[in-house]
Amino acid sequence: MCIFFFFARVILWGGFLVATHSFGALVMSDTAQFEQAKSKLSTLKNDPGNEVKLKIYALFKQATQGPCNTPKPGMLDFVNKAKWDAWKSLGSISQDEARQKYCDLIGSLVEAESGSSAQVSAQPAGSGATYETLLVTKEDDITTIKLNRPAKKNAITTEMYNEIIAALEQAATDDSVITVVTGAGDFYCSGNDLTNFTKIPENGVEEMARHGADLLRKYVNAYIDFPKPLVAVVNGPAVGVSVTVLGLFDLVYATERATFHTPFSQLGQSAEGCSSYIFPKLMGAAKASEMLLFNKKLTAVQACELGLVTEVFPDSSFQSEVWTRLKAYAKLPRNSLALSKQLIRSVEKERLHAVNDAEVERLMERWTSDECFNAVMSFFQAKAKL
Repeated sequence: MCIFFFFARVILWGGFLVATHSFGALVMSDTAQFEQAKSKLSTLKNDPGNEVKLKIYALFKQATQGPCNTPKPGMLDFVNKAKWDAWKSLGSISQDEARQKYCDLIGSLVEAESGSSAQVSAQPAGSGATYETLLVTKEDDITTIKLNRPAKKNAITTEMYNEIIAALEQAATDDSVITVVTGAGDFYCSGNDLTNFTKIPENGVEEMARHGADLLRKYVNAYIDFPKPLVAVVNGPAVGVSVTVLGLFDLVYATERATFHTPFSQLGQSAEGCSSYIFPKLMGAAKASEMLLFNKKLTAVQACELGLVTEVFPDSSFQSEVWTRLKAYAKLPRNSLALSKQLIRSVEKERLHAVNDAEVERLMERWTSDECFNAVMSFFQAKAKL
């Protein structure tokens, strides 16, 4: 089975490259950007994973040929069937839109590999620290913290938790006016990297749970105590802790293709990020329970209707519209914004810290339970069968 998947990955990646360059010679793009993206593709050094490669392949086919118009491969033709399914899933989106999505995706992958050449992420001002999982920039009075594991859907590792905390602490004291959190690639964030739960220290699960609880408490407190306007630019699906902490942001802008999912009970866990308090306040108890207890996934429009998201934008214009607006906000008086935020948030701050402590204590119990262990193992087993 391992050998089969190894060859499947090789065939898929190699076939994808052949398709890209073969059709690139035949199809004239109406933009130089598309041609540049094709050239940049060959410069990638890291394998972005099969899911991303399938998306690149599908977008290229849609951009150069339009909607899928070839017969469906046989069930045993695993590689070609996967490629056909990916192309077919794009439906009837236009070739122009597919070209733009292709360019955006290739650009994000290239940026993820070479980011430090154009980013200040590798050298936060005054700290001497380096970031392995983030890209941090400061431009136009905006500090941007970009989650930078696109091949893993920006899943949060222990290292990334610590780096986000450090980046927020840096942004809290720099001279920017607002701070933005967003994701590289097609996902905003897929929540916890579940490999976090497989690294059992010598002293057992209890020690792992204590360390995890301390880290989570510190992580959520970094959002609660953040002194400046904090904006989430949700560029794709969001899962788990990346969803729950959104209630601690001052603005949440989302692309129309974003989704919001908190599958805690499915994994034998419980809510965090102060969501057990904030979500019922925003949505009402019944709607919050659908998300936090029964794992309901919300569309961007539904999340906006329930008050979790500030505004939803068309995917094709999402980045340009949002950043035009944010640059205008960043021209507002710095101290006025910070002091006004303090007035709005200070009434709840003590309560939020108490909620965070209670959620973390409950999660520490969950992490040491057989129920949680069995649920996480079942998740891995199900993934292995796919």
